[in-house]
Amino acid sequence: MSLRIRILLLVTLAMLGGGYFYLRVLARRVNLENPPHRDASMLTRLSEAVLQSSSPSQGVTLYFPSYDQGKLLAETRPLALAAGDTNRIRQIVLALIEGPRSGSNAPLPPATTVRAVFLAADGTAYLDLSSEAQSGPSLGVRGESLAIYSLVDSISINIPSVKRLKILIQGQEVETLNGHVDLTSNFAPEVSYAAPTPPR
Repeated sequence: MSLRIRILLLVTLAMLGGGYFYLRVLARRVNLENPPHRDASMLTRLSEAVLQSSSPSQGVTLYFPSYDQGKLLAETRPLALAAGDTNRIRQIVLALIEGPRSGSNAPLPPATTVRAVFLAADGTAYLDLSSEAQSGPSLGVRGESLAIYSLVDSISINIPSVKRLKILIQGQEVETLNGHVDLTSNFAPEVSYAAPTPPR
């Protein structure tokens, strides 16, 4: 084999190797740069569309945290509840993320999406939230407890089959929502966080 052919063969192999490496890097970059928040917001819109129910609206009680008062404030809102408890849990959480009509606060950042809901036979509801749930400001122990029990109490009062709530982030058990309250255990309803309802 002549020297010229060997050089040409080496150059060709180098070019093929370089092209293969470039395509691998390009494919990885495309996968990494695909914006997950856009996918998450689309998932939220799809969830809301799927959960639109043809049944008549009924009043549901939602508990929103009031960080100023250190209590959960009840708000009654008409909602056409979907069939099935897991879909109803999803609806209630989406309504909480949407935020209150009054002067209280939303328990989770608005970019949070509900990834999955599962209700076990023993009454434990598993709520899987996106990572945006952990992106809110630090609220301290009391504030974080209010955010968590906003979810727990709103779900359990409207869906009696739910006895306790387990919160997951991105399908995983995490230690805290925002650095304060232990999320490794399940949460049962706790009425002491709710502010007394004024008499009518």
